[in-house]
Amino acid sequence: MSAFWSGWVKFLVIFNLGVAAFLFAWSQRVRIPTLPDGTTGHSWAHGVLREGVRALPRWWVLFSATMFIVGFIYLVLYPGFGSYEGALGWTSAKQLERDVAVNDAKLRPTLESWRSRPIRELAADAAVTAIGSRLYADNCAACHGRSALGNQAIGAPNLTDDVWLYGDDEATLLASILDGRGGVMPAWGAALGRDGVNQVSAYVLSLGGYSAPEDWVSAGKAHFAAMCAACHGQDGRGSRAIGAPDLTDDVWLYGGDFAAVAESVRNGRNGVMPAWRERLGEDQVRAVAAWVYAQRGGGA
Repeated sequence: MSAFWSGWVKFLVIFNLGVAAFLFAWSQRVRIPTLPDGTTGHSWAHGVLREGVRALPRWWVLFSATMFIVGFIYLVLYPGFGSYEGALGWTSAKQLERDVAVNDAKLRPTLESWRSRPIRELAADAAVTAIGSRLYADNCAACHGRSALGNQAIGAPNLTDDVWLYGDDEATLLASILDGRGGVMPAWGAALGRDGVNQVSAYVLSLGGYSAPEDWVSAGKAHFAAMCAACHGQDGRGSRAIGAPDLTDDVWLYGGDFAAVAESVRNGRNGVMPAWRERLGEDQVRAVAAWVYAQRGGGA
């Protein structure tokens, strides 16, 4: 905290406590003028209700005074008065560090025991997948969904099927989570024009078994061979080496209707899988990978 903000906080604390203390002390001495009947003269409902004046109960006075003392002691012992750390030296950050250290010490032997076991084996271990499920929910579910069914709105893959963009071996799965992925589908709208985009989209959909006008499919196939086959292959089966999707399996990252496919061809796509190495570390990533592996083919 800078000196300015520390001073500002101190000013606010002193000002508020000072005003509160003054009003508290003044309330014990002030005398409110009253009528002979003990009321102030204020009345409502045509005189049926009249405002009376009574001294504050002694218990309330003692309780309020005690709270002033407690508040002052708190400011002496704990942080709260600008940059002053308190006589006890306690901070929430230090408490968190201690708690995390204790938790890590308990968890470390368990995590270390997983390093020599393959992901396929860990995926069958309920204790591992229980931890992996929680880590997934905290870090991955925002994009892939709580049930790992993906999100076509942002191109997050479904993790419960048997379709893997970069491969399903252990090293590839760990690399995807640890270091992330970046997938770029270039925009072809300017090069193809409206008709060319429609023709390529029709051809791509035909690869997945959808019916489309033959003239569009024929023209689209020629465009595809010239512009798209370098990544997706001449047969449209994609490339795991660069994460180019297989266009023949009827599995779609951004949706399989004509409008969604045309949007991909026309304006391209940019998919980003963030890296989790720094946040989770390799041991916890193995737990996430085990849980993801256990969901394949519809889930365990």
